[in-house]
Amino acid sequence: MKYDDASWHSGGDFPKDLPDEAAATHTGMFVAWALLSGLAGDIHVRELPGAFEKLRSRSLTPGQFFLDACDGKFTDEDLNDEGNAFAQAYFDFERGSYIEDYDRVLVGSLPSQYHVADTWENFEKLQPILDKRLAEWRKNA
Repeated sequence: MKYDDASWHSGGDFPKDLPDEAAATHTGMFVAWALLSGLAGDIHVRELPGAFEKLRSRSLTPGQFFLDACDGKFTDEDLNDEGNAFAQAYFDFERGSYIEDYDRVLVGSLPSQYHVADTWENFEKLQPILDKRLAEWRKNA
């Protein structure tokens, strides 16, 4: 199952003043958080431990990791069973509230969600909200 693909965002209404990599930031933030929160799938734990270590050590930003280690594609292989169940409930763009939280916390007065900088500082702003959403989901699951 594919949750998102950076290439889905870099066409059409994508801002002309931004590099294509900016299409990976919103999903990269979620994927990085999920992996660092113990929701990583075997592909990251066993098959790509070097890339995962770069994420843990913050040698790569969340968006860079998403592009490099996931080829800009967020699939069910990236997460373990619990991570997939949570992503289906929370990350889903039509039914979940991830994008609403992302916009509220990081977009603010920026022209679009693609203008959010791919930084660890922004990750740290979003992380407590994601931690809270996971805890709430676990209580109700």
